[in-house]
Amino acid sequence: MIMHPGIKLRHIRVFLDIAARGNLSAAARAQGITQPALSRTLAELETLLGVPLFRRERRRLILTEAGTLLRAHAATALQTLEAGVAALHPDRAAGRIGVGVLPTAATRLFPRVALRFHEAAPHMTLAVETGPHSHLVRLLREGRIDLMIGRMPVAADMPGLRFDHLYEDPVALVSRAGHPMQGGATEAALAACPLILPPRDALIRPGVEAYLLARNLSPRQPAFETAALAVGRGILAGSDALWFISQGVVADEVDQGRMTLWPTGSAALAGAVGLTRRQGATPDRMLDLLARLTLDQAHP
Repeated sequence: MIMHPGIKLRHIRVFLDIAARGNLSAAARAQGITQPALSRTLAELETLLGVPLFRRERRRLILTEAGTLLRAHAATALQTLEAGVAALHPDRAAGRIGVGVLPTAATRLFPRVALRFHEAAPHMTLAVETGPHSHLVRLLREGRIDLMIGRMPVAADMPGLRFDHLYEDPVALVSRAGHPMQGGATEAALAACPLILPPRDALIRPGVEAYLLARNLSPRQPAFETAALAVGRGILAGSDALWFISQGVVADEVDQGRMTLWPTGSAALAGAVGLTRRQGATPDRMLDLLARLTLDQAHP
């Protein structure tokens, strides 16, 4: 039997993680995806193969006979594939790739990418830079980083650069869970509560200001300006503040119930997230591998 063309590498990784941990929630954390997404991926694989791979025993998932057989072959095949990818570029031995990561990709997407890249190329070092968009664009132009992951640069910054789209990331409005105005009108809460806005040089700041202006809520002096998760999380936890921030920054906080999303009713509060590289840069297999893994993890 020829392997079904619908089977992807993500199916095999999910299967092997569940087999190793015997638990959907633990495997989902390891994969960096939600448990429903993990369950869907497993269900897709079992449908494509036409056999059940696990059976439930109390709270654990136990491999079936078919699952045990697949695991032995899949683990060997994955190790061989990753070794082959690393061997394609031996001159990169003990090499280094500089990556600029903006906040919208730093919390959920990039950690998954970094771990997969380390599995595939353990001899490589990923040197990660964070900071404002303008800072990372400058590092990219100067050749001090090789790749930037985050929101699409503005048109004025694009000459000499190439952007590859991954997905659309909305700007979220969030508060701590249990906010006293939760469930009421968003505009009333925005008028009454302290606001945390993105920094003035953040790409999403103009869109947030336009949103507030359209609702006669601007100019409002923000209480704080930050895109840093640790700072925003701490302020929200100790106050009734509301925070406009890229949803990718706070997705895990929302999923785990520590923050609450507020409806904004505006599709305009969204923007493209992707990979930005220098045009005409020398082809690099390890950099291409990192880009492919980023694309794969952006569409689990």
